[in-house]
Amino acid sequence: MAILKAILGPTNTGKTHYAIERMMAYPSGMIGLPLRLLAREVYDKIVAKKGERAVALITGEERIDPKSASYFVCTTESMPIQKNVEFMAIDEIQLAEDRDRGHVFTDRILYARGQAETLLLGAETMRPVLGQLQLGVRITTRERLSRLVYGGALKISRLPKRSAVVGFSAEEVYSIAEFLRQTKGATAIVMGALSPRTRNAQVELYQSGEVDYIVATDAIGMGLNLDVDYLSFSNRSKFDGRYHRRLTAAECGQIAGRAGRFRTEGYFGETGSCPPFDSETIAMIEEHNFEPVDALQWRNSTLDFSSIDHLIASLSMHSKSRVLHRSSEAIDEWVLRRLNEDGRLALLADSEPKIRRVWDIVRLPDFRKAGYDGHARLVLGLVDRLIEPDTRIPDNVVAQWLEDISSTAGDIRKLQERLAAVRTWSYVAHREDWLENPQTWRLKVREIEDLLSDALHDALTARFVDKRTKFLLGGLKKPENLSSEISANGEISINGHLMGTLQGLNFQFTKGKHKIENKSAQNLVRSIIKPIVDQHLTNVATASSSAFSLSENATIVFKDVEIAKLSRGKTWLTPKIILNGGDIGSEGCRNAVISRITEWVDWRVSKLLKSHYSLLRQNGLEKLSGIERGFAYQLLEAGGAVDLRNDKFKTLLGHQERRELKEIGLRAGRYAAYTPDIKHIESLKLLTLLLSVGKEIAYPKEKIGTKSFNLDTRIPEDELAAVGYLRFRKRAVRVDLVERIGWELARCRKEAGRPVFEVPETLREIVDCTKKEFSEVLKGCGLVRARTDKQGETRELWRFRRKMKKNDKVESKIKSHGKKSKQNHSPNDNTVQESTNPFSSLAGLFPEVQKNSSR
Repeated sequence: MAILKAILGPTNTGKTHYAIERMMAYPSGMIGLPLRLLAREVYDKIVAKKGERAVALITGEERIDPKSASYFVCTTESMPIQKNVEFMAIDEIQLAEDRDRGHVFTDRILYARGQAETLLLGAETMRPVLGQLQLGVRITTRERLSRLVYGGALKISRLPKRSAVVGFSAEEVYSIAEFLRQTKGATAIVMGALSPRTRNAQVELYQSGEVDYIVATDAIGMGLNLDVDYLSFSNRSKFDGRYHRRLTAAECGQIAGRAGRFRTEGYFGETGSCPPFDSETIAMIEEHNFEPVDALQWRNSTLDFSSIDHLIASLSMHSKSRVLHRSSEAIDEWVLRRLNEDGRLALLADSEPKIRRVWDIVRLPDFRKAGYDGHARLVLGLVDRLIEPDTRIPDNVVAQWLEDISSTAGDIRKLQERLAAVRTWSYVAHREDWLENPQTWRLKVREIEDLLSDALHDALTARFVDKRTKFLLGGLKKPENLSSEISANGEISINGHLMGTLQGLNFQFTKGKHKIENKSAQNLVRSIIKPIVDQHLTNVATASSSAFSLSENATIVFKDVEIAKLSRGKTWLTPKIILNGGDIGSEGCRNAVISRITEWVDWRVSKLLKSHYSLLRQNGLEKLSGIERGFAYQLLEAGGAVDLRNDKFKTLLGHQERRELKEIGLRAGRYAAYTPDIKHIESLKLLTLLLSVGKEIAYPKEKIGTKSFNLDTRIPEDELAAVGYLRFRKRAVRVDLVERIGWELARCRKEAGRPVFEVPETLREIVDCTKKEFSEVLKGCGLVRARTDKQGETRELWRFRRKMKKNDKVESKIKSHGKKSKQNHSPNDNTVQESTNPFSSLAGLFPEVQKNSSR
């Protein structure tokens, strides 16, 4: 008499291992497993002992079926239970209560039998319901080989090595894996959607110890054997294809039970945003004591194929048993009803062979996870092509469809989508009566799956395995074993691992997918490369002046690489130096570089801004006193020039004062006081750049150095004068050229011998502007148009105003100033009181200035 036994117990009891050993003890056998991945794992184990010719692998999308096979490893849905074998086993029978797949497991529990022995493997919760089915089954309980202990909540960054994190969507899995890569250096990925080839490659990364962490979906709970010490839930709810629901305690126990192997204790807990386990659930998981299963999902397997309506009706039948509940509408039944809604299917499927054909097609699994409607569209397309039992899909159509999904280009998501499509076509190719040449296409589909699997494994490894970070984290314990070196192009490596590039004084960790983001690893890298950086800083600090340059955006460039930037200092002539690269390198070496750059900037100022340098650095001011000294300070503070057209102190400058200013390199002309350095473009550009450090400027920097330019916006006149230009309505003219025009106008008047004179056209070329714009320049220089010459000639004549228009108000201010000065003087006092000193405000910016500087 055949033996029917149930081996019940929690995870890590050796149930599946026991069944495999029992099967191989018989001449023939078959085992049904819940996952294709698990079936492949068991298949490989049996092949290792019995050889490839003796073992068949049968899943929905993969079939290895030698004619001499006597052992059949299958997914539960694909079991050919009509075969006569000595031994039969069904694994994870508690899935019989699953809403979508449960009816298949129930059917196998009821009808799948070995001639000599049948084993039902599952959780202890199945004991009561097996008894109520009255199958005559002998039940044996196996104890877990190791303890399972609640370890509490841990942050992902705090998880110990040999940990697994379980997520319940691809997005959640990838997000956790990315965080683990950043904090731990590497992780492997396992999901039910992976092909066996990709899954095995990822598991090998973990099992070999190359990575210490693995992120998985709940597929990990279905018998995948991994050396996991600690398992953390990132969530306790999932989308089951129809809606989101919380996991039951039994489901949590099934997943948590993957922690601990053989005699090694296992720990489980929460991480991330997962709500904490309550004490009751913890006790149930630790003691493996869950609510018993009181009913199984069931669907009638004796179907009526006389018509589509009869088929649907037979699927809707209810069981007479109290513990066998009519299964909720599975996706195959839902698609059949949907296709039958318009009545067209009933007309097409008008015979039993056609109806059986339709039922075979609608049972195509939704490998793509396209949802009910999306999957129905695919099935409808196949029904249209294959409803006639003798029809086959032509080779050219299959070739076109496969070509669209065989590319290995794209990201992880694209590769997974193509693999899901390949699984669909693998299922189709294993139907002997659907394709013209199914054997040919099986080989082709397998080739494409292997190609995409390898590409997906490479993509997962490239994204989530940073060997350098893992290597560095391992080196934290013994940093003395790590050494660094730098290449000619600045690439820095530690023990052969590229860490980043030193550009100037800025160390940039390698960007992109291989960037080191772990803070501890980054700090270790910085400490190890410190000698290299210090040597580089020393090279900069001892470099010649020719190695430095100053860019237009106020940065210091060393050998074509920016190493520092200028910041506002006490004066615009003495900017601060801020090095790039944060705090990389030792403080002493960095200070040496700052001193060298400061010295170079000072040297640059001495060459191009000689007048300013003389006043500030070479005691040029000591040669002056009184009004001329105040003007020198005012000019030193302002920049390139001071507009004397608005200067209330212009009348205080006599010939003697002007000569003294000239002796120290300054010019005080008719319209402005300025430094002669502004005549040189390079000098003017340096002056402009230094003035603009640390503040917004309104003038167009690209125009600085030209003779004149148009003013598109309203620019303060003092800012314009600071960079060596005076405003003439909408035209800015360089100060030295304005003074030259003023001198030429005075000469023209003198040569004319009368107040009215003609202005030569050649003067307009000095400032390079239109005739209309030049007229405004002349007006700004104090000229007005005179009447036409008495002889009736049309020549344009000009004359000087008695008083410059812009100085009308200034004159009254000067007179007022003079009266106030007399009131504040005693008859014998020759100094101006501090409260009325026009230069006292300069003392704060230039401490060298004396508070009483006029005579």
